[in-house]
Amino acid sequence: MEFQVTGPSGMRAKFVSRGATLAELWVPDRDGAMADVVLGFDNEAGYASSDNQHFGCTTGRFANRIALGKFSLDGKEYQLAINNGVNHLHGGSQRDLSRVEWQGEPFAGPEGSGVIFRYVSPDGEEGYPGKLDIQVTYTLTPGNSLKIDYVATTDQATPVNLTNHSYFNLSGHGSPSVLDHEVWIGAERYTPKDAGAIPTGEIAPVEGTPLDFRTRRRIGERIGDFTGHEADGYDHNFVLNGPIGVMKMVATAYDPASGRTMHVHTDQPGMQMYTANFVWGQTCKAGQVYRKHSAVCFETQHFPDSPNKPQFPSCILRPGEEYRYSCAYEFGVEA
Repeated sequence: MEFQVTGPSGMRAKFVSRGATLAELWVPDRDGAMADVVLGFDNEAGYASSDNQHFGCTTGRFANRIALGKFSLDGKEYQLAINNGVNHLHGGSQRDLSRVEWQGEPFAGPEGSGVIFRYVSPDGEEGYPGKLDIQVTYTLTPGNSLKIDYVATTDQATPVNLTNHSYFNLSGHGSPSVLDHEVWIGAERYTPKDAGAIPTGEIAPVEGTPLDFRTRRRIGERIGDFTGHEADGYDHNFVLNGPIGVMKMVATAYDPASGRTMHVHTDQPGMQMYTANFVWGQTCKAGQVYRKHSAVCFETQHFPDSPNKPQFPSCILRPGEEYRYSCAYEFGVEA
């Protein structure tokens, strides 16, 4: 099912029930011209195809990677689907949250317009313990933001790490590159990773690395510094500054061509920046061809492999607790 939503400030969005997915997001440039700034497909059939690389979806139960698809919890070892080399990625490959049908309900009120999506993931789905009741609320706010609120409860202890996997190009989806987008990230540190993109467990400073976005600069400025297993570009988890659980601005993006800006806010401990390194040239929405480095993702979340790294912030949800977090993508323009 599709849902068309217009926000109080004129921003427009389309959502689809498969994956509780953001399929379109129309925002103005410096001259007031509207463009759709997220990658995606024209219909649900596209999202069910092999061309889909988690475009715009709700990702989980555990977004990002878990080493070898294994973790131990309360003395029991669990084996998840292996779908990324020898590791587990984005919740699995058959019934992860991007592939299931959610129940959607549109709403409109003084705080904005949007859609509430609900899904109940049964015990054992993709190997995860516990029945997980999930609600994802997308709101187009009066302040020209897309706000996403997540709530989940469980009947067994289980890891939970949800995020939205939208691919943004502020020049409009189908524009060939985001390497000229300028990015700022509020992070002094990041989590180094091995050749399989699993964190080593270390938390290291960004200073002196291509991951130092503490001053706004072009994505393409140092993307060529990556070598070896990181040679394709950015796909890194940043340790965000500030307290966990407090909503704060953690990143900005600016497109000099259109003047569009995007400010990312969240209360999560981490954010994965990914520069569409493995988009291969598939033809998608409105006949546009998507190419490598033609978009950038800002995925607010827990750190990768958190179930196996006790030194990282805990991602374990237990019965009687509530998983609750928010992120927002706020749009504007610069002259």
